[in-house]
Amino acid sequence: MHKGTAIKRELKQAVSAAENVTNSRTLEVLARAGFAASGILHLLVGAIAIRLAMGGSGNADFSGAVAELSTQPAGPFLLWASFAACAALALWQTSDAIFDYNRLPTKEKAGKKAKAGAQALVFAGLALTLLSFARGTGSGGDNQRAASDMTVNLMKAPGGVALLVVLGIAIAVTGVVYAIRGLRKSFEKHLVMPANQKARTAVTVLGVTGYVAKGIVLFLTGLLIAIATLQAHPEDSTGLDGGLRALRDQPLGVYLLAAVGAGLICYGVFMIVRARLAKMNQ
Repeated sequence: MHKGTAIKRELKQAVSAAENVTNSRTLEVLARAGFAASGILHLLVGAIAIRLAMGGSGNADFSGAVAELSTQPAGPFLLWASFAACAALALWQTSDAIFDYNRLPTKEKAGKKAKAGAQALVFAGLALTLLSFARGTGSGGDNQRAASDMTVNLMKAPGGVALLVVLGIAIAVTGVVYAIRGLRKSFEKHLVMPANQKARTAVTVLGVTGYVAKGIVLFLTGLLIAIATLQAHPEDSTGLDGGLRALRDQPLGVYLLAAVGAGLICYGVFMIVRARLAKMNQ
């Protein structure tokens, strides 16, 4: 009994120490920088989307954005710094999913923990993309190939087709949620809004425009996955880049793509602002 009590006490101390580390000021600063790094990547994706609308070339996904980042002056430094920032934000969100919200009602707690866990996966994915480029193993279009390969492999697995359709629908629904969040301005509750009215208005406009654009992109990406799966054309499931190119192929698609690209740039600026205004401990 005494030994069991000692083990429980040691485990409790280890959990407490881990929580203290993940709530440290240093990690918070790095995690805030993660929002800014994500913002820069969204800016670049938006710029590539506008370039595609104007007849240019490029991969309008995060590997394409990171490829462009790597060509800038001090590219290696930017890649490693962005990797560290996104990894820190992924760790911060993981900490939220594990340690936070425990005093909330069960349903609300489960929702917030799931959201934090999903955000952790998103930023971990960005961190891995940045790491591959920092180490010299990444290339533009990696996300596109990864999405296509994942679709091919899952379609071969038992129950894979159903799982892919569900995944596509889930991503599309997430896009709708993003758009609604933007239109309702519900993102504001996660920020310490500026006191200056003009600054508040600017943040709100960036958030509304950015969230709606991000929602449209996610909706198209999820729809593309579901349609490619149902039509048994896994090569058509090409992630974010494929969703934006599909938009370009629609009537007035060039203008719609340019508008979405501008919206993604707004989202990128919003995320950079969020690095300063985010409520990290809620």
